[in-house]
Amino acid sequence: MSKNDKNKKYVELIWAEKYKDFIRPEKKTEIERIALPFQITETINEPRIKESEGSLGKMFAPKAKYPENYPLDWKNKLIWGDNKIVMESLLRGDKSSGIPSLAGKINLIYIDPPFFTGADFSVKTTIGNEEVEKEPSIIEQRAYIDTWSQGIASYLKYMYERLVLMRELLADNGSIYVHLDERLGHYIKIILDEIFGYDNFRNEIVWRYKSGGSSEKGHYSRKHDVIFFYTKSDKYTFRTLKEKSYSREFKPYHFEGVQEFTDEIGSYTVVNMKDVWNIDMVGRTSKERLDYATQKPEQLLKRIIVNSSNEGDLIADFFCGSGTTAAVAEKLGRRWIMCDLGKFAIHTTRKRLMNIHKSKLLKDNLNEIYEEMPEIKEEFIEYGNPSRPFEILNIGNYSIGDWQEKEEGFVKFILQLYQTKPLTGFNYIHGEKEKRAVHVGSLSAPVTIDEIKTVVEECNNNNFKSLDVLGLEWGYGVNELAKALAQKSKVDLRLIQIPSYNELSAALVGLDLNLFKIPDEIVEEKISENIKFLELSYLELETKIKGKNVELEIADFQLPPTPELAEIADKIKDPIDLIDYWAVDWDYQGDTFHNQWQSYRTKKEPKVDKKATYTYEKAGKYQIMVKVIDVFGGDVSKIINVKIK
Repeated sequence: MSKNDKNKKYVELIWAEKYKDFIRPEKKTEIERIALPFQITETINEPRIKESEGSLGKMFAPKAKYPENYPLDWKNKLIWGDNKIVMESLLRGDKSSGIPSLAGKINLIYIDPPFFTGADFSVKTTIGNEEVEKEPSIIEQRAYIDTWSQGIASYLKYMYERLVLMRELLADNGSIYVHLDERLGHYIKIILDEIFGYDNFRNEIVWRYKSGGSSEKGHYSRKHDVIFFYTKSDKYTFRTLKEKSYSREFKPYHFEGVQEFTDEIGSYTVVNMKDVWNIDMVGRTSKERLDYATQKPEQLLKRIIVNSSNEGDLIADFFCGSGTTAAVAEKLGRRWIMCDLGKFAIHTTRKRLMNIHKSKLLKDNLNEIYEEMPEIKEEFIEYGNPSRPFEILNIGNYSIGDWQEKEEGFVKFILQLYQTKPLTGFNYIHGEKEKRAVHVGSLSAPVTIDEIKTVVEECNNNNFKSLDVLGLEWGYGVNELAKALAQKSKVDLRLIQIPSYNELSAALVGLDLNLFKIPDEIVEEKISENIKFLELSYLELETKIKGKNVELEIADFQLPPTPELAEIADKIKDPIDLIDYWAVDWDYQGDTFHNQWQSYRTKKEPKVDKKATYTYEKAGKYQIMVKVIDVFGGDVSKIINVKIK
């Protein structure tokens, strides 16, 4: 066939901004590619010292039980950030966090991107006996605007850019499953043909469910989703699964050469798995249920992962939500990389993996015969194993690159973001806002109580009655001690958290943050709406030391005032109700937080423990780091110095 004949048969979906010249679509608009370093913020289920693996018991997965093809030095990754930036960063690799280029290295990708339903990233959670709905964060609001601002056209652009990056990450023998609904499936199918090739389309899988779905008047009840299955090439992993196929009227056919079986339902044959999957939604009473709106059943992901990957393979989900893909990959002996833009999603996935030993056992068994009928109930057998080590990472960090050498520029930049009038002639007061003195903490060190004491003294000497201290990190005891100090000095003190790099980059799209300069008109137009400086959560800890034993107790915890909390403030009887999870690193080395003890809310235990204890083997000075995650996914950390005799 000639090139001209091929062109006559070519089909392509075009939307606004796909081509530089929409009238003459010859050159496509290039995808903006931004790669940033990763910051490892937490390591879970890996002891600091190899020899301690045995003494810490079931918290850590013994490496002797790893699957044969599973690299022993691999740590799974849970990444908070824009998946477009995350994927480009994975393609390039990041030596600082030990991540090599993963171009062509991922064996299987499953994604369940947001459907065109008007979902707004709001989070519902329970505080005591009250249900509270939290408004989406600035990052999530921005994502919503960028994704849906121009209707389907902007959604197609959003998906096209990400699918291109996914193909580059996919191994030559890799597969991708794209989960959609009836509103967008036909559009994305054409885009998938363009990116992966029409010849690499394998199946349109229909996931049929009994519960859930839309049942409004005026149309048939919507009781299925579609999952498009593509591969990168014609050589790919496909481990054929088998399922029961019941005979008509459930009676034997008695066909010659056909092997038939009988169970409590009736007669059936065993056939290759079909492309219509009867798997019900995660029900309200299911042990799987996490009360996460878009949670998918583990049985759905099990079929995909068992069929299209082998033990030790690398699985990715860049819209990980409640973490179903991670949980199933973990139980089936696959490595994984998960990513989401929502902090609540990251926290939900973290908790799910930490509690995985109590979830249902899944097996990678090619001899398993899958049920065709959704009504059949499977026996619940507990998985019983802890998750293998995994890291929680952020994309981007203030202390990277040029920022480390520009402390003065950083201060000016933050003052501009905070819309503060710069002041000169002071040693520690950097600016003034609404008659309040403003001090910006260091880029390279936590804000300390001594630092705040010095600023408060300068306020007293210069007739400032109120003070805002802005910080990235905070030393132990700063919140409670600083408030008491300021009150004694008759200075109204507020401790303000500087927004994360993710939040700034989401609000200031297209601006180079390393330049420390934002045009004034952008400040007026965007910053007042899109960047929030919130007061620090209040965490008070009591420490008791007896010999080599240390006990930590949460004495108080308060969230910054919000409209959501104001509605139920009088109903919060115990501040512990505001905590969803807290963890302790008993020997913090000033690097990555290693989770060595934790307590978190579950359905059976809706409150966390107030106390944590630990016994040191040797005398000496230790740093203890405590991390608290609130019910909305926000976090606050504190460092405690102890001396063990």
